Amino acid sequence: MIVILMGVSGCGKSTVGEALAKAWQRPFFDGDDYHPPENVAKMAAGLPLADADRAPWLASLRQLIDEHLAAGQDAVLATSALKASYRQTLGCHLPNVLLVHLHGSYDQILQRMAQRNHFMPPALLQSQFDTLEPPTDALVLDLARPVTTLVLDILAELNRRSSDAVV
Repeated sequence: MIVILMGVSGCGKSTVGEALAKAWQRPFFDGDDYHPPENVAKMAAGLPLADADRAPWLASLRQLIDEHLAAGQDAVLATSALKASYRQTLGCHLPNVLLVHLHGSYDQILQRMAQRNHFMPPALLQSQFDTLEPPTDALVLDLARPVTTLVLDILAELNRRSSDAVV
């Protein structure tokens, strides 16, 4: 199973992903680590990415997902996956992929972004919300809840899915 944590920048994908990976004892991959230097520089300069900028990045993430699925290895991936087309590219529709949308308000996330050191400036948050096409096929979790609670919710869904697969 691949768990993909999605949402706008600053919603807690990496924090929840790392905690989930530790509790589930699986590897964690941060989609930000797969951005080419040009994308990082563009975002750091306050410029939102275009679909053409994202295409090679999404392809590298899909390769990572496919490699783990082919090897029968579970993993946790944090990535924005803001548009339905991006999620299609990533394979979020596959039965052995669990999509988790960390959802919160603009104000909640802006406050979080102001407290962190990241290449994505808070000034780009509105562009993230403008791009977001909320998924209809995801486990939607409120980012205001404690990280440990979010992790337990995801683990419960993974357990439910593994039970359903056995039946």
